[in-house]
Amino acid sequence: MCSRYDLTTPPEAVRAFFGYTDKPNFPPRDNIRPTEPIAVVLLDAEGERRFRLMRWGLLPHFVKDPKTFPTLFNARSEELLSKPSFRNAARRRRCLIPADGFYEWTGPKGQRRPYYLRPEPPHLFAFAGLYESWSEPEGGVIDTATILTCEPNATVAPLHNRMPVILAPDCYDAWLDTKDVTAEEALAMTGPAPDDLLEAIPLPGKVGAEPKAGAKSTEKDAKKKSSQPPLL
Repeated sequence: MCSRYDLTTPPEAVRAFFGYTDKPNFPPRDNIRPTEPIAVVLLDAEGERRFRLMRWGLLPHFVKDPKTFPTLFNARSEELLSKPSFRNAARRRRCLIPADGFYEWTGPKGQRRPYYLRPEPPHLFAFAGLYESWSEPEGGVIDTATILTCEPNATVAPLHNRMPVILAPDCYDAWLDTKDVTAEEALAMTGPAPDDLLEAIPLPGKVGAEPKAGAKSTEKDAKKKSSQPPLL
């Protein structure tokens, strides 16, 4: 599961890394939560990468009332082609969701401790995502997205039985290409990240407390590198 993540890389570096020309007014953010606006990279009709803001929590086209529908902020990769909520998006609307790291909690109820997981060395990456545009009865449209999950790698397994799908940069083009790359072919990219990709940083503070938006742990800050993300 992935229910909190951050995107703290400056917008101009995110734009350079993912290769879109849009210049959105989207500041760096920590501890992003479901139902909040998130940064999404997709392909437009001309095959160009574009930036979009979307609600984190997929709303399939058949939803009548979002208030009575569960918040689909994650989608199990193994179920993309069998679940009606995800099947159409897996075939036609795949996206990248930029991130710098994500949070997981472990421990008994009431004593859960947060960990921050990020690449080592730190760098920008992308979750595999799906998106849908949901039509409101009043005529408006809400763009929504979800993050795919898979079995955990060796780093995440002690903390949770699922992890977000982190795409390798050389898979970005194929993941986004829904014209020439089938959903079945795309699913082959959704396995666990390499065991040595991530480090898990325990966050200090009150046991069981969730990190607040904008808050950075001393240990997490101390390990941050000043280098810019690689341009691929």
